[in-house]
Amino acid sequence: MDRTPPTVPDELRQARWVLHVDMDAFFASCEQLARPTLAGRPVLVGGLGGRGVVAGASYEARRFGARSAMPIGQARRAVGASAVVLPPRREIYSAASRRVFGVIRRFFPVLEQLSIDEGYGEPPELAGATVGEVREFAARLREAVREETGLPASVGAGAGKQYAKIASDLAKPDGMFVVPAARHEEIIYPLPVRSLWGIGPVAGQKLSLYGVMTVGDLARMTASDATGALGNALGGAMLAMARGKDPRPVHEPDVAKQISSEFTVATDLRAPEQIGEAIAKASAAAHRRLLRDGRLARTVTVKIKLTDFQNISRSSTMNTATEDLDTIVAVARALAPDPREVGAVRLVGVSLSGLTDVAQPSLFESASIALPRHDVGGARYDESSDIPEPMDPPRDAAAPDAAAASGASGAGESAEGDPPVGAGDRWRPGDDVRHPEFGHGWVQGAGHGWVSVRFETRATGPGKARSLRAEDPDLEPADPLDSLAWDYPSGENGEE
Repeated sequence: MDRTPPTVPDELRQARWVLHVDMDAFFASCEQLARPTLAGRPVLVGGLGGRGVVAGASYEARRFGARSAMPIGQARRAVGASAVVLPPRREIYSAASRRVFGVIRRFFPVLEQLSIDEGYGEPPELAGATVGEVREFAARLREAVREETGLPASVGAGAGKQYAKIASDLAKPDGMFVVPAARHEEIIYPLPVRSLWGIGPVAGQKLSLYGVMTVGDLARMTASDATGALGNALGGAMLAMARGKDPRPVHEPDVAKQISSEFTVATDLRAPEQIGEAIAKASAAAHRRLLRDGRLARTVTVKIKLTDFQNISRSSTMNTATEDLDTIVAVARALAPDPREVGAVRLVGVSLSGLTDVAQPSLFESASIALPRHDVGGARYDESSDIPEPMDPPRDAAAPDAAAASGASGAGESAEGDPPVGAGDRWRPGDDVRHPEFGHGWVQGAGHGWVSVRFETRATGPGKARSLRAEDPDLEPADPLDSLAWDYPSGENGEE
C-alpha cells in the first residue's frame, strides 16, 4: 500500500535517498505465517507466567490496546477471550530474519541492520532519483520480501535516516511512505516531537517546559534554547534533524562486543539449586548465540536482579577464550550469588565478552577465576574463587532461547516467565509436535489427560484440530522450524 501524500509530485528529484525497512509486528507475523489458522487473529507472543510480558502483538491485537512490553495479563484482559497467547519461538524468528535480510541485501549493497526486524539502506541507483522512482523501488522491495518469505514489510524513504525511520512508521502497517526534503515542513513539522529518534520521555518532558510539542516547535527554537533544554550535544543534533538535516551515513553495523541472554523468572528463586538451573539456561542461550557468531569468549558475566530490583553483576576473565558450554556454565555458576545470602532473585542473565577469533593455548592446564569484579547495587568488591570441575551439560541446555529480541546482542528482559511444566503435564500451549499420521502441528490446549493439536504448517494452509491422549506414544516433540516448511539453501539453516 502506497501512503505517499498526493501533494508530492512523482517527478520531484532529490540527491540523497535513505530507505528504512521495518517488518510489521514481526514475531506475531511469523506465528501467523507458520500457523495459518492464526491469520487475522489477535495474537500475543510472550511469557505465559504471571510475570510474562508481551514480546510481540499482531495488529489485530493492537486494535484492543495490546502492545509490546505490556504485562501479558493486562494484554489478555484488553483483547478478551479472542486472544491467542503463544510462548516465543526464537528459532523461527531468527530463521525468518535471515531470510528477510537475505532478500533485502540484494537491494541494498550496504545494509545497516538495526535489529532482528529492521534496517537501513542507501541504494546507489537512487542517488538523484525522482519520488516516483523511489516509490517503484520500494514497491519492488516489498513485493520481493512478501513473495520470498510470506511476511509483510513497511518501507519508508527520506533524505536521511531520521526521516526514513519516520516514514516507515507512517507507512505501517504493510505500506510505504516517501518524505521528500522539499515537503519536510508539510509532513514532518506537525508530528509529535517524540517522533524524532533520540527524543525520549525525559527529553520530551524537558522540551514541553519550553512549549515544544511538535517537531515544528523544535525546529523553530533558537540554538541556545535547544541546547539549554537538551544539552549541547543532543540539543544541537535534534535541532538540526528537526530542520531536515541528517547527514549520517548508512554503514554496516559494528561487530558485537558481547553476546548475552537474560530472562525474568516466573517464580522468585530462593535456593542455590534454582539459581544453578537458571544460570545454566541463560548460559545455554548465550552459548547458542556465540556459536552463531563464530567467535570464542574469554569473559563471563553473571547478572542478577533481586526482588527489590537491586542489581548484582559479577565477571570473570579466563586464561583462554572458549566456546565450550561446560566451561561457560561452570564459570557462570561459580559467579552466581547464594540467594540465601543476598535475597530472592527475579531476573538472571549471562553475557560473554572478550570475543576473539583466535583460540590461544593456555599457559596453564586449567583455568581459574582470579579476582572477579562484582558490582552490587553500584558498589564494587573483589572476591577470589575457583572454577569447579566441568560438569555434565544441563538438562535444559538445548531448550529454545527464552530471551526477548531487543537487539543483535540479546540484551534486555525476557518475555519468558513461563510456568514450569509439571511431571504430569507433557504438553503446553504453543508446543510444536509431530504425529506420523497427521504431520506437524502445535498444541492449542492440554489438560485432564488430553491434548488439542492443530496440525498445520506454512505450506499446508489452515489445518484441522484433533484431540489426542496426552500420553499418545505417536505424538512427539518437533522442531519449530518445521512449521515454516522452508528449504534451506547450502550454508543457510534455521539453527538458533
